[in-house]
Amino acid sequence: MRDPSPLPAALGEAPFTVHEAADAGVSPGRLRFRGLHVPSRGVRIPSTDVPLDRLNVVRPYTIVTPFSAASHATAFALWNFPGFLPNQDDDHIHISRPDVMAIPRRRGVVGHVGQFFSDEVVSNGGVLITSRARTWLDCSRKMSINELTVVADHLLRVPRPELEGRTEPHATLEELADMLDRHKGTPGIRKARLALDQARVGADSAPETRLRLALENAGLPEPQLNVPTELSPGVVRQPDLAYPEHKVAVEYEGEGHSEAAQIIRDIAREEDFSRAGWELVRISKRHMVHDARPAVAKVRAALVSRGWVPK
Repeated sequence: MRDPSPLPAALGEAPFTVHEAADAGVSPGRLRFRGLHVPSRGVRIPSTDVPLDRLNVVRPYTIVTPFSAASHATAFALWNFPGFLPNQDDDHIHISRPDVMAIPRRRGVVGHVGQFFSDEVVSNGGVLITSRARTWLDCSRKMSINELTVVADHLLRVPRPELEGRTEPHATLEELADMLDRHKGTPGIRKARLALDQARVGADSAPETRLRLALENAGLPEPQLNVPTELSPGVVRQPDLAYPEHKVAVEYEGEGHSEAAQIIRDIAREEDFSRAGWELVRISKRHMVHDARPAVAKVRAALVSRGWVPK
């Protein structure tokens, strides 16, 4: 059996549509040749040793389905949202269209319809996708209130320009509130409203948000989030969570804190707090088990030792 003719370079390493292939001069016979996977009608995936980028996998589906955009769990993954969304690892591609059109139905696709305002569908790497705020709302039906809060905090977080190349948060409290007001009656909107009430500007990571919520749900005071604190002249630290009135700081330490250089920095940080009369409570993943009860116990003990009286 003769070898197939090579595909044009633009089609050789990423999924494409049959129409794109035709426009590139690829014959119908070549599209039926071995080495091309057919995941759904009108879509082809070439055999390649290069891992397929999720955005490239999704793109053809938004093209072959007119007036559609990636949404729900697919948009959740493409935006790299933190938070736990049930079945978020499912390989199905979620596609949405305006509710005046038929629900998308094709192999490998979960179709949705809804009302969309003009700013609720955007381009991400050339792929039409629901905006971050709209994706947050669309996923609210399946997510817990606390995990929706994790995503909301992520959207509201003020970025560090020197590290992220942006100066504005992904969304503001007003923009998320407006999204909810636009779509009253949407399934899951009650949970989204409760999550928005819990959301705060300042958390730098999902574990920090989960820790904050665990502390507050246990009746502890609401902490400040990542506020620069002058411990002594010229010494400023920015604890993840802080109770300035009681001089208690809380740091969530991820896996990177086990590296030698980071350990040295952590010791210096703890010494700075100690010299200033603060107590630094260090929390890790092992303290977050059993609904974060070990973490809550550590922080509560520190606060009580500094004069806080539980109500």
